[in-house]
Amino acid sequence: MADLRALLEAGRPIFGTDGVRGEAGTELTPELALDIGRAAGCLLSHGPVVVGRDTRRSGTMLSASLQAGFQAVGIDTVDVGVLPSGGISLLTAQSGARMGAVVSASHNPAPDNGIKLLSEHGTKLPDEVEREIESRLRSGSGRSSVGGAIGIGLTDDDALYEYVGYLANASTYRLSGIQLTLDCANGAAFKAAPELFSRLKADVEVLAAEPNGVNINDGCGATHPEFLASRSRGRVGLAFDGDADRLIAVDEDGRPANGDVIMAIIARHWKANGGLRNNLVVTTVMANLGFRKSMEEAGIQVIETKVGDRYVMEALQQHKGVIGGEQSGHVIFLDKGKTGDGLLTAVRLLDVMAGTGKELRQLRMEAITEYPQVLVNVKVGRGVDLEAASAVWEAVSEVEGELGEEGRVLLRPSGTEPVVRVMVEAPTQEAAQKYAERLAAVVAAELGKE
Repeated sequence: MADLRALLEAGRPIFGTDGVRGEAGTELTPELALDIGRAAGCLLSHGPVVVGRDTRRSGTMLSASLQAGFQAVGIDTVDVGVLPSGGISLLTAQSGARMGAVVSASHNPAPDNGIKLLSEHGTKLPDEVEREIESRLRSGSGRSSVGGAIGIGLTDDDALYEYVGYLANASTYRLSGIQLTLDCANGAAFKAAPELFSRLKADVEVLAAEPNGVNINDGCGATHPEFLASRSRGRVGLAFDGDADRLIAVDEDGRPANGDVIMAIIARHWKANGGLRNNLVVTTVMANLGFRKSMEEAGIQVIETKVGDRYVMEALQQHKGVIGGEQSGHVIFLDKGKTGDGLLTAVRLLDVMAGTGKELRQLRMEAITEYPQVLVNVKVGRGVDLEAASAVWEAVSEVEGELGEEGRVLLRPSGTEPVVRVMVEAPTQEAAQKYAERLAAVVAAELGKE
C-alpha cells in the first residue's frame, strides 16, 4: 500500500478531486492530519476554522489531530461534530470562518478516511491552494505559536439544528402525504435527514441510521441503492452516502434515480416555470446520453465539465447557472449552497413532487429515457499512468469503432481511490456489459494492482 508521505516526497500530489484520502492509520495517519492542519493554518492570518466529520471510527482521531495542527499555528477551531458535508460548507460560509474542513471519505468503505478543506465561502479549495499546502508539507516550513498565541478549540452544539432549519426553510412546500424511506448509510445523515423530513411533515421510515463506526456505507446508502429498493415498498426512497453530499432516489417501483434523472426532473420543471437561470445546466462527461437528449428536447443548454463537483461549481459560477451536478448524485444548487448536498437535493426533488402532485415514477418517465450504461471499477496501483497505457487505448479504439454512433466509452482514473473507472453506454444492457468487461480486463492486465 502506497504511503501518502512517499507520494509527497516524490513530488506527487496527495489532494485528489475530493481532498486527501487513504486508509486511516496507515496512509492517512494522525501525524499527517496534524501536519495538514499546520500547513493549511499557515495560509491564514486568523481563524476560526469549522471542522466536522462523518461517523467513521477514525473520525475523532483525525479530526482532533487536524484541529491540533491548526491550533499549533495560532488558528482557533470550531468542532461541529458529526454533520453532513453540506452543513459544514453552509456553516463555514455563514459563520465568518476563514476555512472549513470535512473529515470524511464520503462513499468509501469504513477503513478509509479523508480530509477535504473548504474556502471561507464553503467551496472546495482551488487546486493552486492545495498545491501550496502540499509544498508546505514537503518543506516543513511554517510558524509555531506559543503561550497566548496558541489557538483554542471550541464546539458548536447547535450546528445540526442550524443546518436542518436552513434546509427546511429552503422547501417551498410541506410534504404531508408523501411517504419516504430514508437510507442514511450509517453516516453523517443519520440524525439530520430524519429530523429534516419529519419537520417537513413527510411520513418517514428510516434505515441504516445506527452507526457504530465501522458500518458506514456497508451494503447501504447511495452506493448500494438495491438495499433501499428492496425495502421501500412503494414509497419514495432517499439514499445518502457517508458524508451525505450525494443523493440517489428510488421511485415507487423500486427503480433507482441517479443524479442525471434528478437533474432532468428539476431542470425541466424549473424551465417550464421560468426558474432556470440562464436556461442552462452543468454536468460532467459521465452524464448519460439520455440526459443530453432530455435537455436538448427541453431547449436547455448543457455545459459539460470533467468529473468532480469542484469543476461543476466553477462552470456554474462562470456561466451564472443555478443547477449542476454529477450522475453519482452530487448536485449543486447555487442559490442555496456551494457544494453538493444530498439533503438539499432531496428537498428540491420532493418540492417538484409536491408542487405538481405527481409521483416520482411519473416525473422520471416524462423527463428522461436513459441509455443502458455499465460502470466497472478496476483496482490499480496508486500513481499509475493511464494515459501511457497504449494497449488500453487500442482496446478503447476498437470498442468505439464497433459501437459507432450508438454508444460511448469513457475511461478515467478516480480522484478519490486507486481505481480506474470504465464506463460504456450502448443500445442494450447486454452490449454495454460485454464491452465494459472487455475493457476492464485490459485495464486490469495492464495496470492492475499486484
